[in-house]
Formats: sequence, structure tokens, C-alpha cells
Amino acid sequence: MEKLIFGIVGGLASGKTTLAEYLSNTYKCNTYRYSSMLRDILHRIYVEESRTNLQHLSTFLREQFGQDVMSKVIAKDVENDPNNIVVVEGIRRPSDITYLRELPGFHLIFVDADQRIRYERIVSRGENTDDAFKTFESFQADEAAEADRLIAEIAKEATYTIDNNGDTNTFFAQAETILADIGYATQD
Repeated sequence: MEKLIFGIVGGLASGKTTLAEYLSNTYKCNTYRYSSMLRDILHRIYVEESRTNLQHLSTFLREQFGQDVMSKVIAKDVENDPNNIVVVEGIRRPSDITYLRELPGFHLIFVDADQRIRYERIVSRGENTDDAFKTFESFQADEAAEADRLIAEIAKEATYTIDNNGDTNTFFAQAETILADIGYATQD
């Protein structure tokens, strides 16, 4: 069976991680996040893992080593992964899918949810140190920042769209429908 590679694109707190975790737990696959390599570096140099610091580090790495440096790393990780399903989460730029698209079995999934719902999720989960105190206006500004403003453009290239405005059962059922559409035997 050909390896399935799912790239997940979506706005802040749209459900990208939830989808990646579902696929990982259900199908025992590995997931890769662009932000993981950034968090690893920030952690290693003892710098706060805030959204601002993640964005600054991403910009620095891309300016110093090429706009596609992170994309090359992820694509190589995916290519070397032995699993039948591999998930890449957090696609934000066109260059993020350049090398993934060259790999057989790549499918881009857009996870969509209303902006107000996503704002409420980001404040409640507190993934980054500065999220808990975020206002709706600052959330909107985050979405307009360099790291996130191209998401809508990339979403237009998605093979599949999942609506995440409802409950998790409906959300996960949409993922199973995608797997069935591709011809992957779903779990019992």
C-alpha cells in the first residue's frame, strides 16, 4: 500500500492538532509539526515559547537558510518515516507544501472553523504562554501576521475540507470519510 501523507492547513485553533492526534491515536502514525522544530530550538536556548518568539525564529531561519529550510526538513522526515500514514500539521506557507507535494500519496486537508469559535479555543487551551490573556482583536492581528496570512491561499489547494464547527464525533467522521474516499481501510 502506498504511504498516505496528510498535510493539514487551517487557521489558528481550527482543529489541526485535534485531527493530527486523532489520526495518530487511531492509526498509530507519526505526526510532524513545523512549530515543533521551532519549539525545540527555543526550549534549548531557554527562550519563552510565545507566538511572537516562534514567529521571529521562523523568520530568522528562513532569512538565513532559505525560505524553504523548514519545508525541506519536514519533507525529509516524512519521506524517511516507516508508517503507512504520516501527518504534517501546521502548514502555513506555499513553500510548506512544495516538497511534500512531490511525495507520492500526499493529500492536503483544510480544517475550517468560525473565527469566534477558534478564538475561544485558543484562549481556553493556552498552548503558548501569551494565549490565555489574548483579546479577540489581538487574535485577529495574529491571523494577519506573516506566519498566518497565507493560510486562506493554501486552503484553496486542499483536496479535502473538514468543517470543525460542530462536535468531535462529526469532526472525526469527516476524517474517516476522507480515508474511505482515498481507499484506505478504516478501523473497526
